[in-house]
Amino acid sequence: MPTPPLKAVTLTHVRYTKGDQLGYFLAWVSLVPVFISLGGFISHFIFRRELQGMFFALGILISQIISELTKKVVQQARPETCALLEMCDSHGWPSSHSQYVFFFAVYMTLLTCKGIGGIWKVKSKWVFLFLYWSLAPLTMYSRVYLGYHTVPQVFAGAALGIFLGWVWFWVVNSVLFSCFPAIEESAFGRMFYIKDTSHIPNVFKFEYDNARAARRNMASKSS
Repeated sequence: MPTPPLKAVTLTHVRYTKGDQLGYFLAWVSLVPVFISLGGFISHFIFRRELQGMFFALGILISQIISELTKKVVQQARPETCALLEMCDSHGWPSSHSQYVFFFAVYMTLLTCKGIGGIWKVKSKWVFLFLYWSLAPLTMYSRVYLGYHTVPQVFAGAALGIFLGWVWFWVVNSVLFSCFPAIEESAFGRMFYIKDTSHIPNVFKFEYDNARAARRNMASKSS
């Protein structure tokens, strides 16, 4: 009986030409969606449990499902260079990586510019905006440079990510936002300490002041 072919888990499997320093750098850039998902959204749920962040993560998940469904409908092959990367068992249009980072960049830009949560000062906003919009095109470029996608495929992913990011932000903050208080007060919300602080002008200062006040209150009771 013939041995079935092996298939690798490609979550962090990115190939580049040995000795190519730019390729090495872009290989790490190409992993930005993984870092955001594992290091950002999962840690956010564990330590923050903000409804805004949870719906943000849900939007990215929906965006990626739309990307995969679109690939199956269009069925456009990846470039020939992809054959050397052992990554040609899936379709290439649109690029999921490009869609992910541009969805993220658009949503974070709208959050930042509208001051939702109030965690950034005015001067800091430009630093964060520069970071979002540096990583997005770099990730897009990395997918072409490393041979995983064609130029039209990454631009299609970027366009779809921008559109879905804007639409989902509007849905969350114009439609679903009215449900946040009910979610907070639900059995699920109270069990897992789910909260919404997007109405607080400066969340960091609010939490800082309340933590100090609670410590002072404990100190006064103990004395």
